[in-house]
Amino acid sequence: MGSRYGGLKQMDPVGPSGETLLDYSVHDAVLSGFSRVVFVIRRDFEEEFREKVGSRFEDRIDVGYVFQQLNDLPDGFSVPDGRVKPWGTGHAIWCAREAVDTPFLAINADDFYGRGAISGVQKFLAGQAAESTDYCMAGYRLESTLSPSGEVSRGICHVSPEGMLEGVKEFTKLHKRDNRIVDDVTGETFLGDERVSMNCWGFSPAVFCGLEKLFVSFLARQGTEEKSEFYIPDAVTGLIRAGVATVRVLPVESRWFGVTYREDRDAVVAALADMAGEYPPLPGR
Repeated sequence: MGSRYGGLKQMDPVGPSGETLLDYSVHDAVLSGFSRVVFVIRRDFEEEFREKVGSRFEDRIDVGYVFQQLNDLPDGFSVPDGRVKPWGTGHAIWCAREAVDTPFLAINADDFYGRGAISGVQKFLAGQAAESTDYCMAGYRLESTLSPSGEVSRGICHVSPEGMLEGVKEFTKLHKRDNRIVDDVTGETFLGDERVSMNCWGFSPAVFCGLEKLFVSFLARQGTEEKSEFYIPDAVTGLIRAGVATVRVLPVESRWFGVTYREDRDAVVAALADMAGEYPPLPGR
């Protein structure tokens, strides 16, 4: 929804030839071997999104659309009065349950992940069975994901010595202060080399069943709240702790950047201009 950004980040041209961040992600996914993209969008800007974004990819990759609607809920639940905010990233992925039947990459539409992360997830998923519950996550260094424009929310990962994810804890007001990274809510400090989730996940279709069970529990606890959200890192942590899934953390050293705030835009534009040699003008622009 771009509430802090002040508009739809997914359709904002930031590349040297007018590319959106989504252009780069789909481009890298195609080169990494993915054969289909499913956009999870709001129905109220379907026409504009299809015309300005989706149509650019249709000659390069199979394109599908899914709508994240407030009333798309498990049986027995309904939208509470006054609720207008989407149910969160976990719900967004669950909404794609009828459109996805193979192992898949799940990412945000308004982040730049880099080809290394996307191809790493593809390699992990190659050969995975549809019923597999062995998942993966691209783990970025915390320090490389901060914004100079304000506080950010990040899911900091607890990783075993064997490289397996044990849980993700969300911190909502992280920023750099006096060469330290501080969360203003908890007061905790970090070194910066901790691995964080930027919502770059590799799943199989088996995840939809697990998500639904956790979403039911979430709705039973917080479904009457106007602004509660079912976050995918929390859901994955629930699957791990229930012993029904494993998640390997794939360390990523390539660049991540996004546009949380309007003030971040200039830095993103400059970074993409510096990468023009690696990314020529993308098809469809």
